[in-house]
This record gives sequence, C-alpha cells and structure tokens, in this order.
Amino acid sequence: MHNSAPNMAADSASSSPDDSAEQLAAEQARAALALSASDMGEFKWDVEDDVFIVSPRMAKITGIPVGACAAAGGEYPLSFVHPEDVDTLRSTIQESLNSKARYRASYRMTRPTDSRVLWMESSAVILRGPGGPLRKLIGVVRDVSETKAREDEREALVAELDHRVKNVLASVRSLAAQSARKLSSLDAFMKTFSGRLDAMADAHTLLSRTRWRGAGIGDIAAAELAGLALGRARWSGPEILLNPRATNALALALHELATNAVKFGALSADAGRVEVIWSVNQIGGFDLSWSERGGPPVESPSRQGFGALLLDRVTGRELGGKATVQYRRDGLRATLTSDGSALATISGSVESSGSGEAVEAPTESGGASCGAIEHSDIRGLRILIVEDSMLLGLELEAALAEAGATVSGPAATVEEALALINSDVDVVMLDADLNGQSAAPVADALMKARVPFILATSRNEDMAEEYAAPVVKKPYNVHQITAALARATGRDSAA
Repeated sequence: MHNSAPNMAADSASSSPDDSAEQLAAEQARAALALSASDMGEFKWDVEDDVFIVSPRMAKITGIPVGACAAAGGEYPLSFVHPEDVDTLRSTIQESLNSKARYRASYRMTRPTDSRVLWMESSAVILRGPGGPLRKLIGVVRDVSETKAREDEREALVAELDHRVKNVLASVRSLAAQSARKLSSLDAFMKTFSGRLDAMADAHTLLSRTRWRGAGIGDIAAAELAGLALGRARWSGPEILLNPRATNALALALHELATNAVKFGALSADAGRVEVIWSVNQIGGFDLSWSERGGPPVESPSRQGFGALLLDRVTGRELGGKATVQYRRDGLRATLTSDGSALATISGSVESSGSGEAVEAPTESGGASCGAIEHSDIRGLRILIVEDSMLLGLELEAALAEAGATVSGPAATVEEALALINSDVDVVMLDADLNGQSAAPVADALMKARVPFILATSRNEDMAEEYAAPVVKKPYNVHQITAALARATGRDSAA
C-alpha cells in the first residue's frame, strides 16, 4: 500500500498524447455505435462559416445529400421541411437561438430522393463563443414516422370508440323510452327492454369478432332465432356481409319479429314454424323474407307497438331500403330490402358460422347456410357438459334438458371432468380451454373410453384437428351445440 501512490503517479505521468488520441477515438466510436443503434443521424450547422454538414447516417435517413453545403442562413435544411411545418419549425429554432442552449422539434419533411413524407424528430445543442455569439448547432435527427402512425391510429380508434359509445348510449336511451311508452307495467318493460338490449349485445358480439368490419346475415339470424324455438325456425341464404349499422338494424328487426312470433304468432303454437330466406337483389343489396305458418289465425293489431314502429320507421332507413309487414290470416309475412350501402365494403371473407349445421368449421364458400335442425334429435341422450363458465353451463343444461336430454355437470375443471367420465355418458360437450388449462387430458380420456364428444373453442385449432371431433366456434348458442351433439352421435340428418 505504501508504494502504490508513487507507482500510480508514475503511470499517470507516463501517459502520452497517443493514449489520449486513442481514448478520443474510442469515445467517438462508442458515440457512433449509439447513434446507429438508435437510428439517429447527426448534423452540424457552422453558423460562423454558414455551412450545414450532413453525416452519412443522416443522409441515409433523410435523403439529404451527404457532406457540407451552404446553409443560406439556416434556410437550406428548411427547404426539405413540409411547407405546412416550415414556419413553426423556423420559429422554434429562432426562439431557441435567442434564449436557450438547446432545442427539440417534430416536423414533417419530404425526402428529396423518393418524395416520401416522413415525420422527423430533431434535437440540437447550441454552442456559443466567448461573450455569447452563436457559433454552432450540433444535433441529431430521427425518423419517427412509424411511431407517429401508431399514435394517429390510436387517436382514430379512440375517436371511433367515443363515437360508437355515444351511438350505443343514444340507442339504449331510445329503446328505453320507446319500450316504456308502449308498455303499462314495470315487469313487462323489464322483459321487453332486456330482450332488446340482448339483441344489441348479440350484434356487438358478432361485430367484435371481426373487429367491427361486419357480420354475416346467417350469423345474425342464428343469434336472434336459435335459442327461441328449438327446431322450429329455419333460415337460409348466401353469405352476405353487412356493415355495423346494418348489422344492428337487422338484429333488432329479427328480434322484434321473433319476439312477436313467440308471444302472438307461429312460435306460440306447438305446430308453428318460422322461415327466413334472403338473397342478393338487383340493386346490390339483399332481400329478406320472414314467413310464419302453423300458428293461430293472425289479425291486424289494433294499435302499433314499438316493434312495428321500429320496422316501419327505422329498419328500412337504416338498411337503405324498406321494410313491410303483412298480417295474413295464415301467418305473418315481413319483407326487408336493402341497397348496397348496407353491405360491408371489405376485401376477403370474414369468418362466419352461418348456422347451427355448420358445426365443424366456418364456411367461406359463399354457399347457402341453413338453420334447420329438425333432424338434430338429442332426446334421451346422456350428455356431460364441461364448461368453465358456470353461467353458460347452467344455461346449456336447462336448454338441453328442455330438448329431451339427460344432463350431468357442468364440470368446470379438468379434474371434475375426469371424475365424471366414468359415469354413464353418451356424449360430452367439451370446452377446449378450461380456465386457461387445455382440455386435452379430458379428450384423451374420452378417446380411450370411446365416448364421442364435441369441442367448443375460439382458438384451439390444433386440438380440434388432432381429435377430429365436431367443432362449435365460440361464441356459440344452444342451436349449434344441439346440431353438433347430434352429429357426434350419428343422429344428424346426414346419418
């Protein structure tokens, strides 16, 4: 320890100018690497000599020629700035030159090499001589076009969300007011209003699956009809994708027609049937017909309820067409017509389940979809439900029991499901994902026990392919589950 200080002093005294040059070169190399890693290019404005110097990295980013060029009092670099941003950037720089030691600015520029417009971020340090005269600006630039694009997209999404939320609130308020105006009791209001909210929620669910690009008529019909009267509603037509506004309009219209059929029309009688058929029309939209048969004799209503008012005054306008209702004695008839403005204007197909019979995979063939399940007979089947959403499981239990099946479960975990497989079960409705855990162990046990099953899934395509079981896409309905169970047990119409 006693001899270390002299040795250190000797080492310091022995350092040479070459060592300092090496250290400076190393520092410069590190700075260059940092600039390259951060996608920055450097520049220098020598105010005294009125020269603007562009580095190779900056030239690569901006397209401005590399090397030194007459600065023209600072106007040369400004000549590449977007005309709408020149004055703002000039003011920012001038303010900094007058009173600050640095500046930072964002602006657009046009690349001289390919005319692309870029969003740039620039910052510089201002160097002054003795007494304060401006000598140099040394700074860096960075292309922030991608960041700016993401910010703009977020702002646009927030604005669109704000718009949609306001529209939804306005629609809900209107539904509440109209429902209350036409009904005399609180109980009737709650039932009617809740049903209409459910119809709106169904439409929003369909739209959210496609990120609000659109929804197919077959999916809308399935959402509004499948759970009302098992096996007594049919719908068919080509794949037609509607935009969000038309989706909401059609969902509400079909809900009102279905509700009326259940209360007063064909679906209020055991022998009653409803058929919905749609096709592409000559004006680029669609024609949809609603037909009821087998119900009680139909009479024209003595007063117009909100459902009729909705069809008469709102539906046609929202679809860019018209809606008509005929109160024929043998069954109500309704016709909905749209023009091309109701259709979604996107390229490619959007996943659509179409109907309860298309249980294995969504079809993109553009062919007809049909909601008939008269031959999807599950009466007498012993069905185990494996579903982690207990509310949904209980709803399925009640609906399947109503259809004549004997239901066990619902099991919400892999362990619960495995414990119930040994009981007498004919077929299993298996959720592919149970609280974040794969249901593959349950599927393996079912395969070993030779018990058929169907898979309900929203994303586990590999599992569906591996087990070759009928698949129902989430969000599903009882109609689709019933058709899939019938297929798995050989009771479908094709058997």
